[in-house]
Parts: sequence; C-alpha cells; structure tokens
Amino acid sequence: MREPTITNRETGSCFDSTAIDKVKGRAGGHESLPTREPDVSAFSLSRKTQRITPSGFMRKGTGASTFEAELTDEKKISKTRIKDFPAYAERPNPPNTEFRRFYERGDLPVQVDHGGVHNRIAWKVGIEKLDFHHYLPIFFDGLRELEEPYCFLATQGVYDMMSEGFNKVLPVIPQLIIPIKTALNTRKKKVIVKVLKVLQCLVTADAGAEGQNLIGQALVPYYRQILPVLNIFIRQTENLGDGIDYGQQKKENLGELIMETLEYFEIHGGEDAFINIKYLVPTYQSVVLS
Repeated sequence: MREPTITNRETGSCFDSTAIDKVKGRAGGHESLPTREPDVSAFSLSRKTQRITPSGFMRKGTGASTFEAELTDEKKISKTRIKDFPAYAERPNPPNTEFRRFYERGDLPVQVDHGGVHNRIAWKVGIEKLDFHHYLPIFFDGLRELEEPYCFLATQGVYDMMSEGFNKVLPVIPQLIIPIKTALNTRKKKVIVKVLKVLQCLVTADAGAEGQNLIGQALVPYYRQILPVLNIFIRQTENLGDGIDYGQQKKENLGELIMETLEYFEIHGGEDAFINIKYLVPTYQSVVLS
C-alpha cells in the first residue's frame, strides 16, 4: 500500500506558497526534545535508604530463577527500548528549505514531466549550462523535504546534475556539507536513507573519469560533520530471523546502508579515509586489502 503524502501544516496544499517567514524552528534542532529532570535527592545528604531486615535476605534454596518468579509485575524493572533514547529521537524538519523557497518563486529551471510509467524532470536549460556553485547546494538542501513535489524534484535533480555534470561537482563540495549535515541531523529514517544513497552516488560520480576518486578524497576532511549521525544508527539493522526483508531490494535497511556507505567512503577516499572513518565510527572494519 502506498504511504500517504506528508503535508506540513505550514503549507496546506502543494498549490499554495509556503509562508517561510512564519515557519519557526531549526532543522535538526534539539530544543523540542523532552528533558528529564535529575533526581536532586540522589546528590544530597537528605536521601534516606531503607534498612533491610533479616527476612529480606535470600535464604537457602531461593536461587535467581525462583526469586525472579516471585517478583510481582510492579517490582519488575521494564527495560528501556533503544529507540526511546533521545539520541535516536527525530528532530524537527520545518519546511523552510532553500529549494522550496526558490521553486515556489519560479527561480529553478525544473518542472515535473508526468510520463506514462515514471515521472521525470524536464529541465528548461541544459544541465551543462547551469552554475553548479549556485544550483547544486540548493538541490542538496531539498533532500530533507518529504512533501511532493519538492521531494521528487530535489532528489532527482541531484542525480541528474551529478550524472550529467560530474566534472563540475568537485569545486562545489565545501558548499554541500552544511545541507548534508542538516538533513542527517533531522534523524528521520526516510531522510537519512535518501542522503546515504546520494552520498554513494556522489563519491562514485567521477570514478570513470581522469583523476578518479577526487570527490571521495575531497570528502575526507568533512567526515566529522557527516559520520557522527551514522555512528548512532549503524546498529539499526532488522533482525527478522527466518523472515523475509521486503525492503532489501530498495535498500531501506538503515544499518546495512550505513555500512555500505562507509565502505564506499573507504574505497574511494584514498589512503587517509580508513583512519578518519575509524576515529568517528570505532566499530567499522576495513574492507580494503592491504
């Protein structure tokens, strides 16, 4: 079943322009996370402990299994799920991207070409004539969009620009780091999966050209902005036992996709890639034969 389209309250409709000036919040911000108040009594001299009576100790024949069986449901401590920790919580993702603002203003030379089977992007100008320093960061900023048509246009536009003008991508790498970091900091699974697939395509964009792997080597100094979020979700794998993972074909398994992306970084990042990945993701193991 197809998932419903996510519509932000600020937009109302895809035909209405977004009031970006009224959108509050910062993408990937920590302000909205629930805060836990510390137990003040634990650090004060007024904390009282209950004295254990002789009958409270274990007796002969009362092992761990028997003792646990006698515990009531109120006394059992419920284990906190790993997804309940604040580090895994989703961050705000307000609809205030530069891509949305430029597209609604009519400044982007793209429109949706509704084909018979799949939609495509109809470029009003040849991709080789575009100023990548201006347009490519805008399209990368739209990767955190989840609402149509912005989501499709930004994602497909990035792929088209990297495939047609791969020789113009290398000088723009420093301008792409902040949009990539912002999208990953939202910690939404759909956004992270989308960004990881784009990163795999980015490091291999110039693999077949002269001076290959220059893009992968140019990303090495920026691992400190990209990899911390990947280190958090690297263990988010699906343990289905003997079940079938139907999302495997679409590469939606987050843990496996992160490992695959790190392997791309090491293979195409040069000799300094592994030590920088290992510094930020300690559990990563090299796949390059020495």
